[in-house]
Amino acid sequence: MSRTASDFKVEAIGYESGLSDLRAVREAVFVQEQGVPLELEWDELDPASHHVIARDPDGTPIGTARLTPERHIGRMAVLSPWRGRGVGDAMLRTLLARAVELGWDKLSLHAQVHAIPFYARHGFLPVGPRFDEAGIDHQMMVLHPGATNPVGDRSGAIAATLGVIASARRLLLIYSPELDPGVLDAPEIITALRGFAIDKGEIRILLHDAAAPQRHQSPLIALHQRLPSTIAFRAVEEPFDRSYASAYTCNDGGGYYFRPIASRMEGDTRLDDRSRARHLLNLFSPVWERARPCSEYRALSI
Repeated sequence: MSRTASDFKVEAIGYESGLSDLRAVREAVFVQEQGVPLELEWDELDPASHHVIARDPDGTPIGTARLTPERHIGRMAVLSPWRGRGVGDAMLRTLLARAVELGWDKLSLHAQVHAIPFYARHGFLPVGPRFDEAGIDHQMMVLHPGATNPVGDRSGAIAATLGVIASARRLLLIYSPELDPGVLDAPEIITALRGFAIDKGEIRILLHDAAAPQRHQSPLIALHQRLPSTIAFRAVEEPFDRSYASAYTCNDGGGYYFRPIASRMEGDTRLDDRSRARHLLNLFSPVWERARPCSEYRALSI
């Protein structure tokens, strides 16, 4: 399988025939840049793994990753000049497509801590505590392709929300009675929402208690004040609407994160369930029409 961008191409590569290209990337990134011992970089899983390689227009290797027989994604590496240009995303999508072709229903990976948001954008959720691997802090992350993924705690809630934001096209809806302190004010969430509001589309947020985010000095209110044309708040006032006990984030691209009890983080998420996301969109819309605009946020100074 091959995926092409305007300035690079991702394709499958055999281990033996492509070893020199794999080494050119992995040893440059992991051994030379990150200080991983050479003897730890290559293992017995490499010959049996599915490998992908990213190449620049001249055919020079610029990135690589692998999918092992243990259903584990790893050795994700992109040369420094090419980072932030979608190479990692394209390689990960290629490996995920390969896993689906193989019929695998669960994938795992060990993410370097700084890369957790990157994998969360593709639906992976953190599981368990962080750990040391080759002298670098890592986090275990898991994805069930084509199925709902359980969310159990704050770190999972943040990852799930990042995934829904990243998979949105033009519309992102948030139903949160008190704007979820600890999640919707997390720096990585604010960064993702800012990027979506500036580059993509519209964010609508429904609350029950409009005063709670003010008391918590939520950074989302400040973001709304800077981007009032793309971020809108409304407060639910109808008694019937206020009796709704759940919370959710959903989008127009098939992504959602749903919590049966709004005060708890436990729930489920998926980024490619158009039917469930459409149901939540349809649930949100009439309540939005009945709710009042939070005009007090426009004048708030924090």
